[in-house]
Amino acid sequence: MTAFLTRRLLGIAVTLLVICAVTFAIFYLLPNDPAQQFCGKDCTPDQVALVRRQMGLDAPLAVQFGRYVVAIFAGRTMGAGNYAVACHFPCFGYSFQSGRPVWDLMMDRFPASFSLAIGSAVLWLLLGLLAGVVSALRKNSWVDRTLMIGTIGAAALPVYFTAMMLVYLTVTVLGLIPYPRYIDFSDDPVAWAQNLLLPWITLALATAALYARMTRSSVIETLGEPFVRTARAKGLRERRVVGKHGLRPALTAVVTMLGMDLGGLLAGAVITEQLFGLPGVGKLFADSLNKSDQPVVMGITLLASFFIVSSNLVVDVLYAWIDPRARLS
Repeated sequence: MTAFLTRRLLGIAVTLLVICAVTFAIFYLLPNDPAQQFCGKDCTPDQVALVRRQMGLDAPLAVQFGRYVVAIFAGRTMGAGNYAVACHFPCFGYSFQSGRPVWDLMMDRFPASFSLAIGSAVLWLLLGLLAGVVSALRKNSWVDRTLMIGTIGAAALPVYFTAMMLVYLTVTVLGLIPYPRYIDFSDDPVAWAQNLLLPWITLALATAALYARMTRSSVIETLGEPFVRTARAKGLRERRVVGKHGLRPALTAVVTMLGMDLGGLLAGAVITEQLFGLPGVGKLFADSLNKSDQPVVMGITLLASFFIVSSNLVVDVLYAWIDPRARLS
């Protein structure tokens, strides 16, 4: 297991370094001048040149990239003399728009994105597994067809349409809940869940169909294996046969999908956060992209990459625990 984890961690380190290099090159080779953006439109050429020197943008690109990577792990002092500004670990630079550290901006928004990701993941996992298992056990029946058509229909609807219909029915027509707004969990757990319910359902409906179809096909295939017939012949209860022998092998594929989906959502669900006005990382990304705030966009890109590759590491470890043969791959 130690060798397995070492290989995976080295792979993650290389992957993140490559992503960081590509992202850095894209943003710093674009026609937009970061020094001009930071200084503002009214700055004179001399002032822009001074800002470029203070930000270290006059150094070769390789040197700039090295400083950027080192700053993430050790921090750095940006500028010199009276203009020196300390950027503490982990340093992703400063926002051109607000002047705040990029890391602080992302961490201020992360609780909303984390709450949205975890709640919707639990919901779509429960819906997908339940629909998939029921459909597999009622294969080719009207229950099977209804569940599959229903889940596919829900996933086919655009996210913005699902969100608008949910808001219209539950808030405007029925008045069951107020219009969603983010409330921190520590302030009021009940209000936190109540205000995130519609965003959770919106994301869950868009994703649960994939889990339902994958669970259905995996359970049907597994229940046809000889060892399952042997378990039934021994007189095991059907619930135990389905739960232990039928569902567990199907979870390997589900775990892979969950790792990828959850890893991406932890860095923000751009459309859903925009629709419901949630102050998450995804909304910060969209706003920064519109304003060409390069340090913030780059920081969020790296944060998303970190969550995705880390989720894959968790998936690999679970694979190695479920199936020891995976440790050899």
